[in-house]
Parts: sequence; structure tokens; C-alpha cells
Amino acid sequence: MRLSLFQADAEPGAPHRNLDRLERAAAEVAGRGSALLVGPEMGLTGYDIGAETVRALAEPADGPMAARVAAIAQRHGIAILYGYPERGEDGAVYNAAQLIGADGRPLLNQRKAHLYGDLDRGSFAPGGDAFPTAEVGGMRVGVAICYDVEFPELVRRHALAGVNALLVPTALMTPYEVVATTIVPARAFENGIFVAYANRCGREGTLRYCGLSSVAAPDGSVLARAGDGEALLTVDLDPALRRVGTHLADRRPDLYGAVFSAPGKGGS
Repeated sequence: MRLSLFQADAEPGAPHRNLDRLERAAAEVAGRGSALLVGPEMGLTGYDIGAETVRALAEPADGPMAARVAAIAQRHGIAILYGYPERGEDGAVYNAAQLIGADGRPLLNQRKAHLYGDLDRGSFAPGGDAFPTAEVGGMRVGVAICYDVEFPELVRRHALAGVNALLVPTALMTPYEVVATTIVPARAFENGIFVAYANRCGREGTLRYCGLSSVAAPDGSVLARAGDGEALLTVDLDPALRRVGTHLADRRPDLYGAVFSAPGKGGS
């Protein structure tokens, strides 16, 4: 499958203009033969925009933003994963990412499970125990949002569910470049999957995003990595690049009970 990452500097609080930029990116990478375009976390609205603005812009998963993305996907014949603030049926607002197929139909909607710091906790409710997968370009894909990929248990769950490629819309800021340069390839290697990490760039509110969007292969190699500015990366996910580690086969689940029963300690 040919996949593209859209590393972008979203305009805060301006979904219509961000959707215009998403369409231009979709048109370009569809011309390159990509089956899937992955955008960054909260890419349609901005991320560090304040809780009141987040609530004002939040929409249900089938809202106007979804309808516009569906039209873009269908017009250009490409699946699109985009980040947005979702207003749930319960009235809560979630940091979410939705995957729309090339035919304009929704394939999955994922809510961020691990909330990072006051920025997330002041604006969003945590996602629950739902990690859907979908088929795109002959590959089984799942979604983790930003901080979620830093929890090995969650990525392992995706791998055990048969995911071939984990798609990660993110808004990673400085000084946490280690996540992009070290943790993402490690997650790919230890689970024998592709990890596609689509970050923000530029400044927004109190944050300076570090870019470094990348695609890591099952052998831990990095197939492509962006710099710190806007970029459109296009990579072929070749099934021949199979896992070289034996971690999944050599697991000892009987030893891990304490991992899930121990109370959390320390900071976020």
C-alpha cells in the first residue's frame, strides 16, 4: 500500500481553511498513487486552542467536517485519516481521529485514550475500551492518537488484533523529539508492524511542534522522515518488510499480571 503523511501547520480555529489545505494535499498524493493520507492530531481545528474553542468547534462523527472529508476522499479516490474534536452521544468532547474510505464512507473512529497534561484533560474526556480496525489497500490498520503510542500495552493490543499498520495522528512538541526518533521505531520493531506517525509543525498557543513525521517498518528501520516544516511524505508499505523480532511469539502473559493490576505512580 502506498501511504502519505501530511505534516502541517494547522490554522487555529479555522476548520474550513484547514479542510481546503487537506484537499490540496489529498489531490497531490492521489496523483502519486497513494491509497491513504494521514493527517495530524486535531488537524482540522488546531490543538492548543483553549477548551471553550474546542467545545464550540466539536461535532459528532457524522457532522459537517466529516461530510466535507468524505467528499474530498470520494472526489480524489483516496482514504483519509483526520483529527478533530468529536462531540459524543453523551455530550462529552473527545480528541478523535476518523478514517474515511476512498468511497466516502466512514471506516473507523478512534478516541484518544491517554490524555496528556492539563491541555488534554481540560478539553477532552478519555476514550473508552474501543479500538476498531479497518482494511485499506489490502492492509489491516488501526489508530492510536499521539500520547497513546507511548504506551506499549496499547500498541501491543493492536498488533495482537492483527493490525499491519498503526496510524498515529500526533501533535508532538519540543522537547519530546525522542518519541518521534526512538519510541516510534521501537514500537514498530517490538510488534512487527508499520507505524505511520503524522505530526504537526510550527507554533500554536504555548506549543512549538517538532515535526519529524515518519514511517517505521516492522524491522525497526525508518522508511521516511520529515524535517521540522510542512511536508508530504509518501511511502510504500511493502509486505515483504516483515518482522525480524520474535517478541510476539516469545511473550509470557503469565508474568504480566502485575503490570495491569499495579496502581499508576508518578506524573503524566
